[in-house]
Amino acid sequence: MALQENKVSNLSLAVPLVNGVLIRPGETFSFWKLIGNTSSAKGYKTGLAIKNGGASKDIGGGMCQFTNLIHWMVLHTPLTIMERHHHDQLDLFPDFHRQVPFGLGTSIVYNYFDYRFKNNTTSTYQIFIYQTEEHLCGEMRSNREQPYQYHIYTEDEFFSKEKDGVYRNGNVYRETINANTQICKEKSLLQKNHAKVTYDTTNLEIRE
Repeated sequence: MALQENKVSNLSLAVPLVNGVLIRPGETFSFWKLIGNTSSAKGYKTGLAIKNGGASKDIGGGMCQFTNLIHWMVLHTPLTIMERHHHDQLDLFPDFHRQVPFGLGTSIVYNYFDYRFKNNTTSTYQIFIYQTEEHLCGEMRSNREQPYQYHIYTEDEFFSKEKDGVYRNGNVYRETINANTQICKEKSLLQKNHAKVTYDTTNLEIRE
């Protein structure tokens, strides 16, 4: 719980550095360019982090949750993702009130792994981030109405028993839907999951 509480504290330091930022046509958003090094000298504490394929702790832990939220919002826009890393196809934690499809998380390491996207549209976008007692919340706004809506979902998801353990499988798709006609213009594969499960699999339904 101390790591979780520290994560909330770390996010409270980082959120104001991103909240309200504008991404104009032709501009690129860089998470680390805005946040900088999350050091103890800046007030960051030891929080939950992912290292070497498992849960760990590190100064400034919790920033992945921040970029996870930004990534989810960007996927609902025509903005172009330039750099995104994820946790090496590992299923690290069991689902708990999951709302976002598995596999869409992000992995960031200061000065090595960034999260970046570019505005190749003619609209200006703005990110709003805020915290409640329980949640990190966000909005992506634009000065023009988007011509398309986006629906993201998983198909063919299942757990499989393999030689070296249990794996989570599934395909994550994004549908681009005309906002006026509600007709799907395009269905694209975002990610194909084949992630090794690192937690207790006793209660999972597993295909042999």
